[in-house]
Amino acid sequence: MQTVRDGEDKTYLLVKRSAESSRVRDPATGEERYVDNDELVVVDGESPLTTAASGVPESVRQLLRAVHDDRSLGLLAVIADEGPLAVIDLLDAADMCESDLHGTVTELRAAGLVDEAEVVDRRGYEATDTAVDALDFLRRE
Repeated sequence: MQTVRDGEDKTYLLVKRSAESSRVRDPATGEERYVDNDELVVVDGESPLTTAASGVPESVRQLLRAVHDDRSLGLLAVIADEGPLAVIDLLDAADMCESDLHGTVTELRAAGLVDEAEVVDRRGYEATDTAVDALDFLRRE
């Protein structure tokens, strides 16, 4: 498989090349179609797997890279749905010890999915727009 672009600068995955035309797949929709070979240019240096992943919204890819298990996904969902939440309330809501909660929140913050927030004069966390968008996308599918 290769990454190719057509004359309109649209990126596709090259599925099969024949003498006159090639079958290409749109990474955003998964739809395949035939395009004349002279309309396609191979994109050097771009991984076809990266191209395939580009069909998934960036916010979802960001969430997938940061969330390692159901507990961390659940924590993010609780923060998004009920937040902003004070740390003390998160400890009550989560079945995690303080150090596990801190570690998971730190990973979510580093991924740009959670921000610090002040909640009734206490330190807390809130979901970023990126996290909310990703969760909305995943929930509607």
